[in-house]
Amino acid sequence: MADSELLTLASELGNALKARGWTLALAESCTGGWVAECITAIAGSSAWFDRGFITYSNAAKIEMLGVTENTLSQHGAVSEQTAREMALGALKHSHASIAAAITGIAGLDGGTQEKPVGTVCFAWAAANGYIKTVSRHLSGDREEVRRVSVKTMLEVLLQLTLSSDL
Repeated sequence: MADSELLTLASELGNALKARGWTLALAESCTGGWVAECITAIAGSSAWFDRGFITYSNAAKIEMLGVTENTLSQHGAVSEQTAREMALGALKHSHASIAAAITGIAGLDGGTQEKPVGTVCFAWAAANGYIKTVSRHLSGDREEVRRVSVKTMLEVLLQLTLSSDL
């Protein structure tokens, strides 16, 4: 459910992408398409949003994005390594200039001592070879973890798109 803060971020991102002549692709797991929902709620987003991949299962990550079985077995679905491969796969399987990926454990269960509920891994990749990954440990219930994840994804995409370094 996109709220006004998320919609504002999505709108600002759209303006920044349009200004650069870029398009965006997304690969989402724990957010289940919430980032794409915020983006497509913006009128005219088809000018800067190419596509989204909702890859909740490991099989979907492998089949749709090219995440390797080795990465999943060595690092798990919730890892920066998997998020990285998801973002790179979204770039490869789209016409986008920039892509972002998110995978995590939103709860209520599914966490471990090593990766507790609220562990979320992000990746951002650009066609020019740029790649960035980060993990966060978020608190709150399932809805709050997912919402903060969406907000983080949009904020970093906006920062990257506005950056002169990219």
